[in-house]
Amino acid sequence: MVIIYTSPGCASCRKAKQWLRDNHISFIEKNIFSNLLKEGEIKYLMSRCEHGTEDIISTRSKAFQSLKQEVDDYSLSELVKLIQKNPSILKRPILLSERTMVVGYDDDEITAVTPVEMRTVDEDRHSTITREELLHLKTH
Repeated sequence: MVIIYTSPGCASCRKAKQWLRDNHISFIEKNIFSNLLKEGEIKYLMSRCEHGTEDIISTRSKAFQSLKQEVDDYSLSELVKLIQKNPSILKRPILLSERTMVVGYDDDEITAVTPVEMRTVDEDRHSTITREELLHLKTH
């Protein structure tokens, strides 16, 4: 199961949802503008960031630029309140699975949310193709 944080009119969000559907991965969509993100939810997202809060905060967005402060100028609780008040400062989409978090849409990176049991099937399929190709090369 994947939770995907989206916003209306976001082309990357539409691509990510379509990729999830095409790959038969169940998901729960959370529109960041119509559903107030809870404090614990925001803290959890921030805890999953590998490179700090800038992984999920769009510092180049107009909304963030208008604040005239750096991300590091905010305490954790101030940052949580800031995101609740201005959800447009979040990068989108944010895909959250049990094992990983992917921010934005990238054809390669999104595969990280593929459940382990589905990866095994894909790896078996790829190794079969590889064996067939090797056999073909050996016989020709």
